Amino acid sequence: MNNLSTLFKGVEPKDSLEVLSRAIDHFGDEICMATSFQVGGLVLLDMLHQVGKPVRVFSIDTGRLPEETYECADAIRHKYGIHVEWVFPRHEAVEKLETDKGLFSFKESTENRQECCGIRKVEPLGRALEGYSAWITGRRKEQSKTRGGLEFIESDPVHEGLVKINPLIHWSKGDLWYYAEEHKVPHNRLYDEGYLSIGCAPCTRPCREGEDERAGRWWWESPEHKECGLHLNFKNGGGI
Repeated sequence: MNNLSTLFKGVEPKDSLEVLSRAIDHFGDEICMATSFQVGGLVLLDMLHQVGKPVRVFSIDTGRLPEETYECADAIRHKYGIHVEWVFPRHEAVEKLETDKGLFSFKESTENRQECCGIRKVEPLGRALEGYSAWITGRRKEQSKTRGGLEFIESDPVHEGLVKINPLIHWSKGDLWYYAEEHKVPHNRLYDEGYLSIGCAPCTRPCREGEDERAGRWWWESPEHKECGLHLNFKNGGGI
């Protein structure tokens, strides 16, 4: 990380286009982007299209995504011509989980939910990132208590040797929606129904007025656990 600490020196806090451009120039074929087609990721996909430099884009199909997410993904593909690679969980692991523990074991305990996320998200992500040095995320500081200390670039605590690029850390939810409307970026229809953060269908609900963006994810758990393991290391005591 030491030789990367100056990569974004002098970049204005909300100049995400410059962050993307510098990151792609620096890492070349060794950088990729993961997206779940939430509004932050959609804004980044529009920016990638503007940058005009090829970057591998992938998404994890957990097997339990809402129909609206697939519709949004297809709209993005048509608008930008972006080839999105879909990555799936190991079917043997999903079959064993559901056979041994049923279809809703993730609601029974935090440990069970970690297990489900590990099978459906974390393991596929690890495979998708093999061979890369950096990956782009849409995380922002204001999203939740677990994300307040984000930087433009940070070491990945889960995937050794990788760094994460977070171009949107200083953006507010209002900033994202202003950009999306200004640039006519397609969005997931669930946002129109009060959803603020969209993941697997059984683990996502609309938010109440005044709740933070992650409140609609795993709402039966405490706020410090509002991560799925894609960004925090369970083994080292990270929340999810």
